[in-house]
Amino acid sequence: MRLDKWLWAARFFKTRTLATDAINGGKVQVNGSRVKAAREVKVDERLEISNGEVRWEIVVKALSDKRGPAPEARLLYEETPSSINAREAQRDNRKLQVDPAADLHGRPSKRDRRQLNRIGDS
Repeated sequence: MRLDKWLWAARFFKTRTLATDAINGGKVQVNGSRVKAAREVKVDERLEISNGEVRWEIVVKALSDKRGPAPEARLLYEETPSSINAREAQRDNRKLQVDPAADLHGRPSKRDRRQLNRIGDS
């Protein structure tokens, strides 16, 4: 089974094209080495997947070329305990960070623009 097709079926990427781009970009490694999208994936191989800020370390448990529901897709792999801990720590850090755009509410009003112009003219 092709690696890009398996990543798509396991729901790590929304499309096969995104999976292929990630593999070609070095975001997916098999047993610690870069591979091509057409590489055959086998059971018990270790994959390291980076998708944006999220990083998974998984072991392939089953093969499927059909994209099914998420609960079935989770049966295709097993995540390592260190990967689970790292993702939970990253999630907790994101919750503690304040969103810089939280104070902004749409476009500035006429009054806001006048205040900004006054600051700029000073």
